Amino acid sequence: MLLLSFPKSIGLIGSVLALRLIATTGVMATELKQGNPDQAKSVYEFVVNDIKGNPISMEKYRGHPLIIVNVASKCGYTEKHYAELNALYDEYAESKGLRILAFPSNQFLNQEPGTSEEIQNFTQDRNVKFDLFQKIDVNGKNAHPLYQYLKKEQGGTLFDAIKWNFTKFIIDKNGKPVERHSPNTSPKEMLENLKKYF
Repeated sequence: MLLLSFPKSIGLIGSVLALRLIATTGVMATELKQGNPDQAKSVYEFVVNDIKGNPISMEKYRGHPLIIVNVASKCGYTEKHYAELNALYDEYAESKGLRILAFPSNQFLNQEPGTSEEIQNFTQDRNVKFDLFQKIDVNGKNAHPLYQYLKKEQGGTLFDAIKWNFTKFIIDKNGKPVERHSPNTSPKEMLENLKKYF
């Protein structure tokens, strides 16, 4: 009886292990596709989805100074930050190659609850011209690998997690995160720092 049941138990264990391997491989493949925060040397090694769900290689931004920012539509910082980010983009996108990458996130008091279409409409109403991406997690186990990398390279005060909407990272022309600015630092207050990387 023991001999007859032994192969069945091996078969069951084998099946479970195979399913776990497939699931893990799927997760690993997704991470590899999006980028590996532990091995990356620059932001150019990541893939992100634009607001319409199209995958975009960060290679697109090679040679440009960048601001990467997590945004929300219903935050107290929203109007001022969008207006000032627009002003920076209008002033320096053509003349200095500045690119601004905005990543909506709903992780802070559900202040970005909308769909991609609703977020897009919200930003269009504010004449946003810079690049907008799909809503992501910036903290926790499901944080996008790009944000895992940014936090690893530019840690925060007290702890590395993103603390609120509109945390801003400056990326130099080599794709290296060189500065991190808190939500209460407005985009215009970053200008003198930003100019060092033009």
